Amino acid sequence: MEATLFSVAGLLGILVAGWTLVPAGRNWFARKFSSPNRLRWTLACFGSLLLVALAGCAVGRTHPSWLNTVVVLAGAGLIVACLVAPAFRIRYRVAARPRRVLAIGAHPDDLELACGATLAKLSDAGHDVRTMVMSNGSQGGDSRVRVTEAAAGSDFMGATAVQVHHFQDTNLSGHGPEMVKAIEEAIEDFRPDVVITHSRNDYHQDHQAVHSATMRAARRHSSILCFESPSSTRQFDPSVFVDIAGYVDVKIHAVGMHRDQKGKPYMSAERVRSLAAFRGSQVKTTYAEGFEPVRLLGSAVGEF
Repeated sequence: MEATLFSVAGLLGILVAGWTLVPAGRNWFARKFSSPNRLRWTLACFGSLLLVALAGCAVGRTHPSWLNTVVVLAGAGLIVACLVAPAFRIRYRVAARPRRVLAIGAHPDDLELACGATLAKLSDAGHDVRTMVMSNGSQGGDSRVRVTEAAAGSDFMGATAVQVHHFQDTNLSGHGPEMVKAIEEAIEDFRPDVVITHSRNDYHQDHQAVHSATMRAARRHSSILCFESPSSTRQFDPSVFVDIAGYVDVKIHAVGMHRDQKGKPYMSAERVRSLAAFRGSQVKTTYAEGFEPVRLLGSAVGEF
């Protein structure tokens, strides 16, 4: 009987510790729970402690009584952590009328940095989110890696489709007509209720070029929002805010998936969280993402 219990406990420890440490497990925790890293490491520690204690018990026929105590405590801690975990689930309300949202960025990491939490929240609420990235970021890193990271980031946020174009990085203004055509085709195919893209109040020439191309391509569209980038100017003045309580760690994780850009100051978790807190303070909530409306039809946005 004791051997059976130890076997079951050992299997539980292996499953929990293994799942929390593999990439799939990390992504799952980040998309399902607020404060995902604390929960993940708590489960990993209890699972690993349980395995080590069971291994010690299995070494010989006799083992110290304290080792049995460690097994019991680690197992109990693991069970309690699993029972408490649902309290940390990200809370969201499913939209009664789902919308279609098209988000357009210049580079592979722009959407995650600017509106990653909003896109994830909209996806969870049942809205159909699609993304477009206009360049592969070859001037700022390894283009093959960055394209893969763009697809992984969009998938993590819940986008149903992502298009990565290969217009020349740092010279997107030279591809204005081609970008307009690509965006027009995406709008005609998807028929989004809301288009989200870069602001004109941005120092980066590629961001300005994508903003201009989107304005031309969506000239007949009723709802266009512009997001905030790390290179936004002091003139960026949001008046539409999305409460992203529970989604800041989702955004931080999505940004962190762009490992090719790791080390750049604006990619840090501290910067991401600080900006979200600042925008949240402007609308008297904990965390928020801000947007400038070019124009906004209330019925198109609905329950955002």
